[in-house]
Amino acid sequence: QVALRASGVFGRRLTEASGARTPDDEGWRASGSVLVTGGTGALGAHVARWLVANGAEHVVLTSRRGLDAPGAVELRDELAASGARVTVAACDVADRDALAELLASIPAEFPLTTVFHAAGVLDDGLVDTLDAERLERVVRAKATSAQNLHELTRDLDLSAFVLFSSLAGSVGAAGQANYAAANAYVDALAELRRAEGLPATSIAWGPWAEGGMAADEALERRMRRDGVPPMAPESALTALRQALDLDDTAVTVADLDWGRFLAEFTAVRPSALFGEVRAARPAPVAEGAPRPAAAAGVGTGTLAERLSGLTENERTQTLLELVRTQVASVLGHGGAEAVEAGRAFKELGFDSLTAVELRNRLNAATGLRLPATLIYDYPNATALADHLRGELLGSD
Repeated sequence: QVALRASGVFGRRLTEASGARTPDDEGWRASGSVLVTGGTGALGAHVARWLVANGAEHVVLTSRRGLDAPGAVELRDELAASGARVTVAACDVADRDALAELLASIPAEFPLTTVFHAAGVLDDGLVDTLDAERLERVVRAKATSAQNLHELTRDLDLSAFVLFSSLAGSVGAAGQANYAAANAYVDALAELRRAEGLPATSIAWGPWAEGGMAADEALERRMRRDGVPPMAPESALTALRQALDLDDTAVTVADLDWGRFLAEFTAVRPSALFGEVRAARPAPVAEGAPRPAAAAGVGTGTLAERLSGLTENERTQTLLELVRTQVASVLGHGGAEAVEAGRAFKELGFDSLTAVELRNRLNAATGLRLPATLIYDYPNATALADHLRGELLGSD
């Protein structure tokens, strides 16, 4: 993200949270009624339990299906057994009139003091597969709902207005342009509320374990491979408490494997987004110490220059090893030996997202501009390596 202003051009940077508490050092505590959108979902349920344990007298949990949502009745009974008053409401928060009616029904003896917006939906796909309907569905659940909450509670004396955003909105994510846009809107809404003197905290979450939108096993494997393993709910809730005590406008919370994550994040081009985060900086190398080996396909000089000095057989093996190594990395295998050179990419488990990821990695390794249809045009490692040879060295 880049801001163009009269004083210059500014690039976005993530910095480390200070960890300091609010000036009175008491921190935030729930009271009265607390509204949790998406409250019967996996994340909403974790938050609801945490709120009741931290003093919320009345929790209002919304979902489109209300008590008909899976686990909603059990959650209500569990929270009520802890001594809290619980309301589970079927309410589409993106419907302004329905939300206004719900807010008006909150009892005066437990006035609304806090909003947690945890609702959201996913509809992933590459940009060329998205249409207005798929975009609107995701934006409506996250951004339109947030805007309605903002407008209908702005005159209330809230102690906290917490927006659950996503790491996708902060750093981007392949196949999640619609979701990233919706969450970037939520982040901007938090900034707007603060500028107006209203409470707001937007938390860009990495994936949570034990449910949530990252519960799909294949998606979880992909996240771990990319250095973004799901967080234990207990750790996430501890971070939630710290974020509220910190009282900052926008906070990013994720359990990152920096080595894997940065390698993936900068595979196509370098980025200064994490330049001020100490954990993201490479360890210094002592003078005279050996440098780490370069990744396959990357080294001194261009790949084409290095290939030109090899025999025909060496060229073939070098390019095949490059392709197999990158395929293994994309699919989460331990090494190139797991990739059969003649086996079709579709049989190996590629989909449209991993196809683009492989294309991006090979672009970075070769300096070429390869099409997104690469694995469909050249359906196995042998065919793709042969194509790269022709692109890099020309036909004999």
